[in-house]
Amino acid sequence: MTERVATVDELFGRGRRDDRTVLVDGTGREFDAHWLCTTTWKAGNFLRHVGVHEGTTVGVVGGGPLALLACFGTTLLGGKTRFEPPTDLADADDLQALVAPIDDIETGRYDLPRGTGKLGYGDEPTTPGVSHFDAGLWSENPSFPPQTLDPETGLLTDGKRTDTHEDVIETAADVIDDYGLETGTRVVVRAPLSAPETVAAGVVAPLLAEGVIVLAGTEAEPDDEPTGDRGAYAVSNDPVPEPNRIAPDAVSL
Repeated sequence: MTERVATVDELFGRGRRDDRTVLVDGTGREFDAHWLCTTTWKAGNFLRHVGVHEGTTVGVVGGGPLALLACFGTTLLGGKTRFEPPTDLADADDLQALVAPIDDIETGRYDLPRGTGKLGYGDEPTTPGVSHFDAGLWSENPSFPPQTLDPETGLLTDGKRTDTHEDVIETAADVIDDYGLETGTRVVVRAPLSAPETVAAGVVAPLLAEGVIVLAGTEAEPDDEPTGDRGAYAVSNDPVPEPNRIAPDAVSL
């Protein structure tokens, strides 16, 4: 395991940019640490334009790389991420932005407070007032000013409960110790990111251990062929084809 950090934003520092694979999407495409850090900075800069700052919340829909980047960019700004929020958000007084597939935003699926930033990803938006998250990432400045966040800053929320950077880092460190995650260990995310325990074990823990986050959706078939990677883990509520399983309800957060 690498040197301990106090807050999750430290996992995207300049010293962590290298060519190690740190993320694999559902199609098998690999992304290295240099790309992840630089694009996370771009996400933070873009989200700042829609008013995201410490104490605000960003709703994030989906579980692919763009959803993670929205979370990571929010984290750099000291904001909280609410994965898979409900559709009725009209009374969410701290919701600053929603990042979701463009169809979900343009069809009016989400009832949002006035002034909430609408950031769609996928196809280019055709509705006025909706920003294209994909394009915003690629056009932003690939750097981020130095900052210091308090470990007690909120990181994840479900609208009622908030988990801080300190909470999530400690839980991720426990997962690394309990399951023996090491540099290069692949951790497949097969449980919903709406559970903070999934984010701690399936996203933050491999980042902290310099492992690999593998995004594989939320379902696994017990009779699937094994991955062939003896060290692979999966964060899942159900049986998995990977050799090892981390059950979210066994993770203490």
